[in-house]
Amino acid sequence: MKNKYVDFISDEHFLDCVANLHKAYLKAKNNITKKNFYTNKVDTIKLTFDAKFNDIDEESLIQAEILRQIDKSINNSIGTFHEQILGGINGFEIGNLSGFDIKAKDDSLFAIFKFEKLSKNIEDCIFEQLTKDAQIFKNAKFYLVDFTIDSKYNEKWIIGNEEYKVSHKNVFKISGNSFYDLLTNTNESLKLVNESFVTICNEIKFAKQI
Repeated sequence: MKNKYVDFISDEHFLDCVANLHKAYLKAKNNITKKNFYTNKVDTIKLTFDAKFNDIDEESLIQAEILRQIDKSINNSIGTFHEQILGGINGFEIGNLSGFDIKAKDDSLFAIFKFEKLSKNIEDCIFEQLTKDAQIFKNAKFYLVDFTIDSKYNEKWIIGNEEYKVSHKNVFKISGNSFYDLLTNTNESLKLVNESFVTICNEIKFAKQI
């Protein structure tokens, strides 16, 4: 029987992933309220300054800051969502304590996820670690998966400058959507995940209305 949402994992697994993300969002929303707002290391002087000099009422600034803190909290859960989705694909699993977000069960692929801009020093450290691991698992491919890139991207990772460049034949940088396609062996699989996620949210919203 054909799956309702995506073809590369079961509907049951997909719904579980969405449910876990929904729970994480509700938890973040409940944990950051106006009541406990000032316990989260908020700079109240800056808040007052912004309100007075930007001609914005303090209540609006507080609500904006609460939303920002919720967004910061939920970003980690978004990463977990992608780990759970991709870890449900046959042959792959969540990295758990391996130091990787996703890995192949036969140790032929290892990946670290990136959801925000990183400094050059941090990226260089990740490259060095992947290169060291590539010396151990000589037949495996290692990826830094960049979810901040919208376009298709999958290239050997090269660091350095024009005079001195370093790379490894099995270490790559890849965009989130290209990584999804790589693991699912399909096209536009991340787009399908996003569309299916919206479909489920609409179904939940409709169910609450009836």
